[in-house]
Amino acid sequence: MDVLGSGHEQVVFCSDPGSGLRAVIAIYSTALGPALGGTRFYPYPSEDAAVADALALSKAMAYKNSLAGLDLGGGKAVIIGDPHTDKTEALLRAYGRFVESLGGRYLTACDVGTYNADLDVVARETRFAHGRSEAYGGCGDSSVLTAYGVFQGMRAAAQHRWGKPSLAGRTVAVAGVGKVGGWLVDRLVEDGADVVVTDVDAGAVERVLARHPAVDAVADTATLVRTPSDVYAPCALGGALDDETVAALEAEVVCGGANNQLAHDGTAEQLLRRGILYAPDYLVNAGGVIQVEDERHGFSFVRAEARTAGIFDVALRVFRAAEEQGVSPAVAADRLAEERMAAVGRLATIRLPR
Repeated sequence: MDVLGSGHEQVVFCSDPGSGLRAVIAIYSTALGPALGGTRFYPYPSEDAAVADALALSKAMAYKNSLAGLDLGGGKAVIIGDPHTDKTEALLRAYGRFVESLGGRYLTACDVGTYNADLDVVARETRFAHGRSEAYGGCGDSSVLTAYGVFQGMRAAAQHRWGKPSLAGRTVAVAGVGKVGGWLVDRLVEDGADVVVTDVDAGAVERVLARHPAVDAVADTATLVRTPSDVYAPCALGGALDDETVAALEAEVVCGGANNQLAHDGTAEQLLRRGILYAPDYLVNAGGVIQVEDERHGFSFVRAEARTAGIFDVALRVFRAAEEQGVSPAVAADRLAEERMAAVGRLATIRLPR
């Protein structure tokens, strides 16, 4: 693995034998500001796998933060281990000391395997831990605004495809109804959509059906993909849009909360050829990072929600650019994010000697 050739500004390997900490912090870019990205706690099969994930996720965060209009770069950290058995106060505090040693170049938050309470512990050792619990002045659970951003992206897709920014009367198939997917279903039902769901966790499906008896459920994702619908919303694991899924999809639009939905670089082009409008995942699921960023200024849910609503306009801009340029929305989104990073990066370079 060519870490030095990856384009990242900095990659830090963290080891604390006393607590068992083994972690990697990757900073892709600080062109727009300090690199914000969550800490993933996961039992990677190898150190190489952990490094590869940190590199990919930190780059994705740079693009997400840029397209969201935030004055933040992109970073990510991964802790190697099982969060159910290896997570301890000593380990989290040791990790916090490594974050602090970077002097604010990297700002951490929650991700897979880490929660608000964990960040409260990390924050005992660093000033640069965000996404903390409300009891400690943090923004709390970011899934509410993540779902709201996905809903805004979906409204924009509806506007672009059908000429009306509403899901009323449309069928939306939601794969994964945990925190983000569950909140998304609430928004869709309120908007008048017909919703079909599935989840590997039967309890999550039961909770949705208890709130919304009119929602339908199917046995699994394979069935959901083949269910006639207007919108398919992957809200569970990454890589959801593989070749088989894209070939079988019945929907006209794909817009969901999951990260890294495209299984490979050619997936976006496959969707384009099938005439399926793809809302780039890192664009529409940026509500969570907007919420975490707002915490840095004294958290206001109303302010963060208003900024998250702006995902609607950005998504429309991406769809229009894709159509004008004859490319997929994934390519158009990347170009817009890169343009902002490059423009601000040049300004920073010009101002530096003064």
